[in-house]
Amino acid sequence: MTSKPTISTTDLTSTSATRRQLLKAGAVGVATSVLGAPAVLAQSGPKIRIGYWPIAAGLPFYAAIELGYFKEAGVNVEVQRYAGAQQIMEAMLADRTDGSANGTGSANIAIGELAAPGTFKIFCSNPSNVKNVLDEMLVPVTSTAKVMADLKGKRIGCGPGIQNLTLAKTILERGGATGCTVVELPIGQHVAALAAGQIEGCYTLEPTGTIGRLNGTTRVLEAGVISKYVLGDNMAPWFGGSASLTSSFIAKYPEETKKFIAAYAKGVAYVRSKPNEARQYLKGYTAIEGALTSEVPLAAYTMASEFTPADIGHFQKFFDLFSEKGVFSSRLKVDTMIYKG
Repeated sequence: MTSKPTISTTDLTSTSATRRQLLKAGAVGVATSVLGAPAVLAQSGPKIRIGYWPIAAGLPFYAAIELGYFKEAGVNVEVQRYAGAQQIMEAMLADRTDGSANGTGSANIAIGELAAPGTFKIFCSNPSNVKNVLDEMLVPVTSTAKVMADLKGKRIGCGPGIQNLTLAKTILERGGATGCTVVELPIGQHVAALAAGQIEGCYTLEPTGTIGRLNGTTRVLEAGVISKYVLGDNMAPWFGGSASLTSSFIAKYPEETKKFIAAYAKGVAYVRSKPNEARQYLKGYTAIEGALTSEVPLAAYTMASEFTPADIGHFQKFFDLFSEKGVFSSRLKVDTMIYKG
């Protein structure tokens, strides 16, 4: 195992940018917390600046760093940690970041694509559902709620950014929990906010549910909520997060792009074949460490070359929700964003 990157402690919460501001091609200038590049990484060639935020879905990226796959491929990766997916998208638009790790909201990436068509290319996505859990609705362990509708009129938290906010409102509405107030919170504050009674439920992503369950403060009300309430089938793959690169980087550095994606795919293969062993690499990248990593459920992973017509159909249905809600300025076809290289 290679040496662990040093993590800066300055993480910023999501900006409160309006939809109009989000759709500006320049995006707002959001400062980031950047991890120190591991000393073992390749020193030659262009830096590939990859942004992530601390959720479990980024595991193939974390593992690829720790196992030296990028170094072996001869690519120089600069790891950038952000407080939310929206900020990663904005940084890619502003050319401060070249790509996103898995877990970065696919809808956030799509908003960037609408702002600057042809900018974003998805090379891997992380589908989840009720079996491969990423998304969930949490409640305090003392809550009497048994189904989503029991949260009617409550104050509900969600992660930062337009994807999380839109999805939280949608699952509450479709689950019969009308009249809720939804507030955005950094994902690291979800468990504490539930335990303190600041919110009465929270739409969140793993490892948050595992952390709350193990410290005895929260419980999962429902898992796989996007598959159930947005896609209409709790086993349908929700491609909620994606790893991507900017088209400008791909065009400028085609050989480095191929090497990087091949090394990333090696990380995906490792997580698929040795999920229990791979969980150790959540440490330092997410809020869960040590023996607790064995408890975290994992999303699945689909490389661009592996997408089936059915996968594209589910992915498109997810995107269409944002068109219906007026978040997307126009309908965006998923297939145009999938990396074909």
